Amino acid sequence: MDLDKAIEKRHSVRHFKLTKPDYGEILEAIEAATKCPLAGNIPTLKFILVSDREKIAQLAEASTQDFVASVHYIVVICSNQENCVRSYDKRGEMYSSQQAGAAIQNFLLKITDLGLATCWVGAFSDKIVKRILRIPENIRVEGLFPIGYEMGKSQQKKKPSLDISVYFDTWKNIYMKPIKKPEAK
Repeated sequence: MDLDKAIEKRHSVRHFKLTKPDYGEILEAIEAATKCPLAGNIPTLKFILVSDREKIAQLAEASTQDFVASVHYIVVICSNQENCVRSYDKRGEMYSSQQAGAAIQNFLLKITDLGLATCWVGAFSDKIVKRILRIPENIRVEGLFPIGYEMGKSQQKKKPSLDISVYFDTWKNIYMKPIKKPEAK
């Protein structure tokens, strides 16, 4: 699938088929996530591929979203900001967050490219997720990603159009200055 098609097709899915995906494909998507830009070439992300049915049920409960329990795999993406903060002080936190966002977008697009589906679950109890997966306190859980095959076709919500998203030269300026054509001599 080409990039434009993956971007257009990617959407959040909450209804999954019972078919179990090949975890090797999920590892491909995780590998794509690791190809994101890194501030100072400092990796901050770790990925936990969860297949244990009991843990999946507990993660669904921690997120209070029942659909999370309907999958065979959940990818939990975490970040450790310490090295980034050590190198960049307070800005290291922002760089780490930017890295996580870029990695997650790579992950989501590769999942789509592979014909799989997911939903970025950001609402959950950090304390409970960390207890279930034995994640240290200093590690930030960026999101839970239940992985499966989409059941049926869900209605994609419209995304913001370019004309309401772009300003030119200054905040709220919605007009691009016309390009001056050189005068003929």
